[in-house]
Amino acid sequence: MLETYIALILFLFPLAYSPGPGNMFFAANTARFGFWAMAPANVGYHVATFWVTLLVGGGFLQTAAQFPLVFVVIKGAGAVYVAWLGWRVMRAGVAKRSYSAQGAGFWDGVVLLVLNPKAYLIMGLMFSQFSQANIWVVTGIFTLNNMLAFVVWSLAGDVIARRFREPKRAAQLNGLLGGMLIVVAIWMVWT
Repeated sequence: MLETYIALILFLFPLAYSPGPGNMFFAANTARFGFWAMAPANVGYHVATFWVTLLVGGGFLQTAAQFPLVFVVIKGAGAVYVAWLGWRVMRAGVAKRSYSAQGAGFWDGVVLLVLNPKAYLIMGLMFSQFSQANIWVVTGIFTLNNMLAFVVWSLAGDVIARRFREPKRAAQLNGLLGGMLIVVAIWMVWT
């Protein structure tokens, strides 16, 4: 069974670390507000990841497949939400790094996961390939691997932000990161 879990980690690695709504959200917002200001959203996202993954592994996808409109609604709502987040980042001013900076909260992270069609796609693929493995172990590995990917993207956003402290460069960074989120939202609609 150890071989199965190693294969699962290898399967998940490129999926978790590739640009997507969650990774881009955390990179962009950490660049703006700092790593610790985004920690509540990261926790919210991954608490939701754990429970939604259990639901998906327990048969949610098979049940929802009978109602294809469910996926269309999730996809559309997710794209709109990510585009709105991108717009907010693009229009943001220069952030003053302090403990008073307002990052996203716990529930922002939960909403982001629930409306993230890439997450459902990965969960569905994962359980189609590893259906014989223990659902709790698979869910735990998926959640921890995903959290590590978000930490890496968040730290990258934090490093990038240090290079863009002046107002003009900060505005350029916000435009770039916000634009990337909007591109991800468009990609969500087309896939």
